[in-house]
Amino acid sequence: MIKLVLFGHTGSGKSTSARLAQEFFRSRGLSVAVLKLAEPLYELQGRFYELAGRPIDHYAQDQVLLEMIAAQLRRISPTSLVDHFLARLERTQADVVINDDLRDFETDYRALKAHGFRFIRVRCCEEVRLRRLGMRRDLTVEAHSATTAQIDLIEPDFVVDNSTDDVEELRRTLSGVLERLL
Repeated sequence: MIKLVLFGHTGSGKSTSARLAQEFFRSRGLSVAVLKLAEPLYELQGRFYELAGRPIDHYAQDQVLLEMIAAQLRRISPTSLVDHFLARLERTQADVVINDDLRDFETDYRALKAHGFRFIRVRCCEEVRLRRLGMRRDLTVEAHSATTAQIDLIEPDFVVDNSTDDVEELRRTLSGVLERLL
C-alpha cells in the first residue's frame, strides 16, 4: 500500500493536489482512498450546525469551530483523531491512501510517520495563498491558524510548489513526484 500525506498551509493547494494524485494513481489501475484526520471533526461540526438549526454540507469548513472541537478532543485524548484515522486505515483495501489535512506535528505526524506514510509538502507564495483563501466559500477562515504553527517541523519527503494557478503545471510537477513513489 502506498501511503501519502499532502500537507501545507490552508490555501496552498492540498485538496487540488489530492484530487490530481487520485487521478494519477487511478489512471495506472490503482484503487485510491482519501482518509481525513479531521473526519470526526466534520461529523461533530455537522451536529453543532444541526442543533443550531442550520444544516451544512458535510465537508463545509467553519474553521473556527473545527479548531475549537479539535482542541477539546485533544485535551480529552491527545491521540483521539489519529486513533480514529488509523482504525479507518486498517479497514481500507485501497492500493493508495491519501491524507490531505495533517496539521499536528507532535502526535499525528509522528503516528503517520511510524505507519509508513510519505510526506509531500504543498507550498505556494503567501500572496497567492491569501488570495485563494479569499475566494473560498468556507463559513469561517483562519488565514494564520494556531493549528498550523508547527507545520514547518514536519519533514517532507518531497516539496511541490503551487504558486501559480496553472493546474496543468501542478499536475506535471506532482506527477514527477508520484512516479518516484511507484
